[in-house]
Amino acid sequence: MMIREKLEKLYDIGSSKRVFQSEWRSEGVPFYRAREIAKLAIDDYVDNELFIDEELYDSYVEKYGKPQPGDIMVTGVGTLGVCYIVKPDDKFYFKDGNILWFKQKAPDRILPEYLVKLFDSNDVREFISRNSSGTTVGTFTIQTAKKLEINLPSLGEQKRIIQKLAKIENIINNRKRELVLLDDCIKARFVELYNTSFLGEETTIEAITERVKVGFVGTCEKYYTSNSGIPMLRTGNITNNGINLSDLKYVTNDFHEKNKKSQILEGDILIARHGSNGQANVYYGPEAQCLNAVVIVPNNEIATSVFLAGLINSPMVKEQIVRTLVGSTQHVVNTKSIAGLVVRIPNLEVQKEYEDFVNQIDKSKVVVPSKIKNAIFAIMLSVSFGQITSI
Repeated sequence: MMIREKLEKLYDIGSSKRVFQSEWRSEGVPFYRAREIAKLAIDDYVDNELFIDEELYDSYVEKYGKPQPGDIMVTGVGTLGVCYIVKPDDKFYFKDGNILWFKQKAPDRILPEYLVKLFDSNDVREFISRNSSGTTVGTFTIQTAKKLEINLPSLGEQKRIIQKLAKIENIINNRKRELVLLDDCIKARFVELYNTSFLGEETTIEAITERVKVGFVGTCEKYYTSNSGIPMLRTGNITNNGINLSDLKYVTNDFHEKNKKSQILEGDILIARHGSNGQANVYYGPEAQCLNAVVIVPNNEIATSVFLAGLINSPMVKEQIVRTLVGSTQHVVNTKSIAGLVVRIPNLEVQKEYEDFVNQIDKSKVVVPSKIKNAIFAIMLSVSFGQITSI
C-alpha cells in the first residue's frame, strides 16, 4: 500500500555549526561545500582543497554530532537537491546553509537509496524549483525540505524499485561509453580526411562564412513567455556534447523581430561564449534566438556547416581558440577571435563525405537513449501508483 509522507517525519533535517573562513586550512579534516558534495555524488571522489583543524572538528562532533553512515547530504545551493549518502569510512565537516543534513530517524520505513532516486524524479525536482528561495540564485532550505511530501511504499517495494533503476543506470552508463567511442570515431575520421586531402591556401573563418556575429547579450527576463513563442537558446543549451533543446526558454515574437542579430536558423553554428572553450555545434531546429553565443553562418558554396564545426573543434584550430580566450576568471569567446581563426579547407566533395559519415553516426546515437528515457519514465510512473511494472 502506498502512502504519502512528509520528509520531516522520516528525517531530522538540519545543517552544520558555522565554520568561519578564517578557520579554513590547507590540511586537516576535509571541509565540504556544495560543489564537493555534488562531485562525490556524481564521481564518488573529490580532490578537496579546504580543511579544518582536527581539534575544531572534534569539538563540533562532541557538541553537535557528525554525519553517520546512511545519512544524506543534500546540496542547498548551486545545483539544488544533489544527494550523497554518507559511507562508513567518511570523515568530513561541511558548510552550513550550503548543505542540508538529513539524519535518519526512521530506517525501518525508508531506504536512503530510495530517497536519492526520488530526488532525481521530475516531481521532486519541480518541487525544489518551485519552492527555491532567492531572487537571482535559488536555494533549497531546511524549511522547504521539511514541507516536501514523498510517495512511500513498503521497504520491499523500495528495494525492488532501486534494483530496477540500477539496471537502467547500468544501461545508461554503458551507452555513455558507447557515445564517447562514437565521438572518437568522428574525430578520427575528420583527421583522416583532413590529412589525406588536398587543402586550399590559408584563409580565415571570416572569409569562408556569410557572417560571424554575437547573439543577444544582456538580460531578457521580461521578454520570456510561458511555453510558447520563439525558442531562446542560452549558454546551458549549448554544451560540449551538443545542443540540448530539453530546457528551453521562450521569448515574444516582438523581441524576436526587433533583435535580428541574435536570430538563428537551421544550419547555423553556435559557440557558447562562456564555459565551452569554443566548442562548435550545428543547430538543427526552428527559427530561434540565442543568448550569449557566437553565431557562425557558413557560406555553403565554400564550407558545409558540419565540416566547419568539425574544423573549429579540431585540435589544430582549438589551439588557436584557447590562445585567444579572454577574461581572468571566466574565459569568454568573442566574435573577433573566431572570425580571425586561420584555417585551410578541402573541396566540398571531401566535406560532404565527412558530413555523410557524421550523419550516419548521429543516427545511431538516438535509438537507445529514447528507450532508456521511456524505461525511466515507466519506473517513476510505477512509483506514483505504488506498483512495479515490467520493463
